[in-house]
This record gives sequence, structure tokens and C-alpha cells, in this order.
Amino acid sequence: MELRGRRVTVMGLGRSGRAAAALARDLGAEVLATDLSEEVEPVPGVRAVLGEHREGDFTGADLVIVSPGIPAANPWVAAARRAGARVLGELAFAAEVLAATGDPPVVAAITGTNGKSSVCSFTGQILEAAGVPAFVGGNIGRPLSLLARDRAVAGNRRVRVAVVEVSSYQMELPGDFRCAVGAVLNLAPDHLARHGDLATYLAHKLRIFQGGGPGDLALLPRHDPNIDAGRAAEAAAPRRVLWLDDHPGVTVEADLAILSGLERAGLVDLARTGLIGEHNRRNLAVACLLAAALGVPPDAVDPAAVRPLPHRLQLVAETGGVRWIDDSKATNVHAAATGIRGVGAPQVTILGGQPKAGEDYGALGRVLDGRARAVICMGAAGPAIAEALPRFPPKHVVADLAAAVALARRLARPGDAVLLSPACASFDEFRDFEHRGEVFARLAREEA
Repeated sequence: MELRGRRVTVMGLGRSGRAAAALARDLGAEVLATDLSEEVEPVPGVRAVLGEHREGDFTGADLVIVSPGIPAANPWVAAARRAGARVLGELAFAAEVLAATGDPPVVAAITGTNGKSSVCSFTGQILEAAGVPAFVGGNIGRPLSLLARDRAVAGNRRVRVAVVEVSSYQMELPGDFRCAVGAVLNLAPDHLARHGDLATYLAHKLRIFQGGGPGDLALLPRHDPNIDAGRAAEAAAPRRVLWLDDHPGVTVEADLAILSGLERAGLVDLARTGLIGEHNRRNLAVACLLAAALGVPPDAVDPAAVRPLPHRLQLVAETGGVRWIDDSKATNVHAAATGIRGVGAPQVTILGGQPKAGEDYGALGRVLDGRARAVICMGAAGPAIAEALPRFPPKHVVADLAAAVALARRLARPGDAVLLSPACASFDEFRDFEHRGEVFARLAREEA
């Protein structure tokens, strides 16, 4: 991608936008970054317009790079298109720069409603332990523009595989993004306020398979209730399909992950993993299949060495025989149900935060029954969640997380787990789910 002397506007100065602006700057573009907030820090060497968007900054650009939090239907994005500018998401921009470098890394893309961050992290850990230098990023932590800049500008060729978490937001403006191995883990109602319906949401997920050939792979769930496996396989064509819950692909039987359909197939013993929850064993099994597709044989995997990400069923304190478990990343009903099942009985469950459109909180009643001793409903969504849940187990409504932790401390008995698995966004009280999890851990440890 030749950018020297070209006019580039970067829309949004969050983590992704800042990385994209620095990459475009270092490739010789005349970069302007614009953000509605006046409190973000400018990127050195990049002109900034803060507190407003100006039409000329979009209609006068050759290329507009859009941060994932901004919908493709944004009127400023539309104005740029009408004026003839090329419009890309940050992920697509970085991927095109990366692909243009000599001998670029193999790209493995992972998407889905839940579990994608864990699968990316587990896959990266397996690759690194096997001596395969890997980058783990995208929608998780480190924007792909960081790797593209390291390679295209600094000339660093160490990374051989890029394990990229991809969100549906990032696939609204996919450009020519292409991966050699792509996985859609699952689908549950989420982000419907932006995408409108489940079919549109799935269509964005399936875009990770664009541009693939018969030598590329698509990993798909055969038995997900919200994904028609046949139609998903058609969308992935002409890629070869491996199944995440069938064969050829991977299944979990007792303590074994059984991999098939690849030259590097075989068994992985999951008995030694320290990960909490049956879903994390499945996530690890999927990571083993991905790693095998990327050249790491199953017999080279040490499940005991794979560590969970923060805020995903992470044990953060243990006091008086009570375990405190942070699952703050569970920002929708599907994820919370998975966490509740994973921890099992007996537990005191903390739900709530900022509600999301289209979520059925009443569906958690079936999961909580027989597992939760009590349910604490907090924050903006607390009263609605309590109203939606069945009469049992007992429910308590509190104002915020601090009150929820204080009440949980009184309700929990030795042998219980106190589980924060909110089923909601965090923005009613916190910056993000990480901030919420950090506060929960601090409160849990105060009397540990």
C-alpha cells in the first residue's frame, strides 16, 4: 500500500485509531486524526481535530481509516465515500499493509460471540511454547496495526503467525482482509442494537472467510443452534471445512480432545489443565486444532502450561473457604450462562450492569436453578434482571458493585464461590469490563 504524500483521515483515537494513525504516519502519509472527545491524547506527528468532526476532513481525504467502535453507516463515513475516498476499518488497513511486506506471517482469524479472546490467547500460548513466534491481537488488546508497523517500518520479521481476534464491528469495513485459517466459534444474540438482527450479525462474522481458496481452512460449529452449518460452509467455500464439535475437526470426549482431518492430528489429554469450566476445556481443544492447522502437533501441547486470560473465570481471591471468581468479560446472557455452568454449585452469582438490547435475562433462570444459593442483581439493569428471573433462587437488588460484593460476603458460606458474571456491559459504572473486573478483585481481597 503506497501512502507517501496521500491524505489519510483516521476516525476515532482509541487504541486502534492511535495505532493506525502512527502506522500511516510512518508510511509517509499526511495524517489527520479526528475524535469527538477533547480528552484524548494526540498522536505525535499527526494533526488532530478534537471535540468535533469536520466534513472537509473526510471529503478531502484519499483514505479514511475507521475505528471499530464507529458504525460503517456513520454519516461522515458516507460523506467520505461519496467524495471518492477509500474507506477501511483499522483491521483491514493493517492487514493490507502486512500482506504487502515480504513473506508476511500466516494469519489465523477467530471470531464468534463468546470465547474468541480465550481461544486466541490459548492458541498463541501453544504456538510460542512450540517455538513458533506469534502475535496475538486484533480485537483483543493489541491492534493489528502494531504488528504491521513493526514489520513494514521497523523491518522486524520475527513473527511467523498472526492470531487475530476479529469482531463483527471490524468486519463492517473488511477491505481485502484475508486469513489462511478462519474460525467462527459460536453465535448468540449480541450487538443487535448495531447490527439489527441475528442474520446480519452472522453475515458479518462469516466475512472472515472472504478471499479464501481451496488451500485455506474454515473452522465452524456443526451443532450451534444459531448457525445453519450447511449455509455457513457454503459461505466459507471454497475453503476446506473442519468442525469444532464433530469430525473432521475436534471433539472433546471425557478428558481427551480428539483432532482429525489434518496431517498433524491426534489426541490431547485435557486432564491436567487448570482452566475453570467445561467451556474452557472446549476452548482449549479448539486452540489445539488451530495450532495443529498452523503446524504444531497435538503431542507438543502441554495443557497445564496454558493460562486463562484475566476476567474470564479467573480466581482472584479465596477467603474463609469462599472462592471469588472474576468473569467480568461475560457481557451477555450467553457468556454469563457459560460461566455459571462452568463454576457449578454452590455459588452466589452477581449479575447486572448496563443492559444490552435483545437480551433475555429470564433465560438465566434455568442455569441458576440448582447452582446458585442467591443471586445479586446490581446497577442499571439490576431491577429488570430481578424481575425477569424466576422466584428461586432468592434475588437481591443493589445499587452497585461495591454493595453487591458486601452482600455476597454476608451470604456466602464456606465451600461457595462468589461469581461475577454480569451478562451486561460495564458502562453504567466502569470504563470497560477490565475496570469492572479489577474493582471486583480489589473488593474481594479487602478482607482476604
